[in-house]
Amino acid sequence: MTIALRNFVDGAYVDGVGAFDKISPVDGQVTATVHEAGRAQVDAAVAAARRALDGPWGRTTVGERAALLRRIADRVEERFEEFVAAEVRDTGKPVAQARQLDVARAVANFRSFADTVSAHGLDSFLTELPDGQRALNYAVAQPLGVVAVIVPWNLPLLLLTWKVAPALACGNAVVVKPSEETPSTATLLAEVMAEAGLPAGVYNVVHGFGPGSAGELLTTHDGIDGVTFTGESATGSAIMRAVAPAVRPVSFELGGKNAALVFADADLERTVEGLARSVFTNTGQVCLCTERVYVQRPVYDEVTAGLVARAAALRLGRPERPETTTGPLISVAHREKVRSYLDLAREEGAEVLTGGGVPDLGADLAGGAWIEPTLWAGLDNTARTLREEVFGPVAALVPFDTEEEAIRLANDTRYGLAAAVWTRDLERGHRVAQRMRVGMAWVNTWFLRDLRSPFGGVGLSGIGREGGRHSLHFYTQPTNVCVRL
Repeated sequence: MTIALRNFVDGAYVDGVGAFDKISPVDGQVTATVHEAGRAQVDAAVAAARRALDGPWGRTTVGERAALLRRIADRVEERFEEFVAAEVRDTGKPVAQARQLDVARAVANFRSFADTVSAHGLDSFLTELPDGQRALNYAVAQPLGVVAVIVPWNLPLLLLTWKVAPALACGNAVVVKPSEETPSTATLLAEVMAEAGLPAGVYNVVHGFGPGSAGELLTTHDGIDGVTFTGESATGSAIMRAVAPAVRPVSFELGGKNAALVFADADLERTVEGLARSVFTNTGQVCLCTERVYVQRPVYDEVTAGLVARAAALRLGRPERPETTTGPLISVAHREKVRSYLDLAREEGAEVLTGGGVPDLGADLAGGAWIEPTLWAGLDNTARTLREEVFGPVAALVPFDTEEEAIRLANDTRYGLAAAVWTRDLERGHRVAQRMRVGMAWVNTWFLRDLRSPFGGVGLSGIGREGGRHSLHFYTQPTNVCVRL
């Protein structure tokens, strides 16, 4: 069934300047007609957000906003299966994953930031002056203002709420531009926001594309006060250029070419299980996924065989089927990008261990964006395939001999988002993890994180940190008040 998805501006759904089709990555069918926002809709959304800040929303207390976030979480939970259906319709990911990860984390994001903002405080200092007098200096947190929120298509609801929850907790108003590939959950969330009592204009949604469309119109708008973005590094660079003239703050979580380091003393059963998750989760379309696996030579063959067997056991198919473990890529266009890297790997001399092509899943799925989970060997860090982000269910396996060599290989990249270290020697685990030039380093696990901990990357992987008080720092501006006593 084809549905219509409209922009949400100042508490109401509105048409755009045109419309485009949302195509299912599962079978190529049209699932929605999406209204594209033009300049008038973007202007109206930014103006509505500014009016909300100047109105009662700008005078809400921390306690009131925390209570609102908890009501939003409750409403998402009550409509849980609607969000699951919307997420699956857009992405094609298995229903089980949407339930366990995407929608569950959305609920957790609102509750976590309600707790964080409630407990957060700022510095105060009693200053002793040379003449014996004293002064009190204390800081108050002001909202950043109107925040442009640009979210990607891989984990659309999870990453949307990861940004919107702290932004609202701090008293900001937002204009959200979801990916054109995944417009549904941002639109549904607008309805839930209104049901929970969020004032009109605080949460706005504009649909469209990047250059020459809603994305460019929003990031270049004079009325925004900052931009938070998750997505490709090249897009992040373009946004930085757009906001540079006005010196607006940005928070970017960008791409990754993440490494896993497997030492010979690792628990190999746990390691292979963890590697399979980190390579193939969400069809490899997670910024934290592993694309480079460095394995100490004595266990290289065993780890390789185990990971190949795990790849062969994955089941591709319709998302509603309980046996399905792996969905399609987000689009046929993205599949062609991934396929180009599969071709490049072969040209560079890779040995394909498993996968490497487009599976035959029958006529009813022939129009989908399917790709085989793929592993290759025989390449080193000089290969483009090991230096450029693929963003698919692919990984290269490379042997190493010493700890120093493993660290050097893992850090030999312009990215710096995440790494995983697999070893029974916890002294080594701590030592190696701390030497990774990344924002997040795991030891004997992957994708496990406290929502209060810092999240982000270095190099081409981003600017700034999200999570807990780190998000509050971006979404607020401290004002120091000095009172002579």
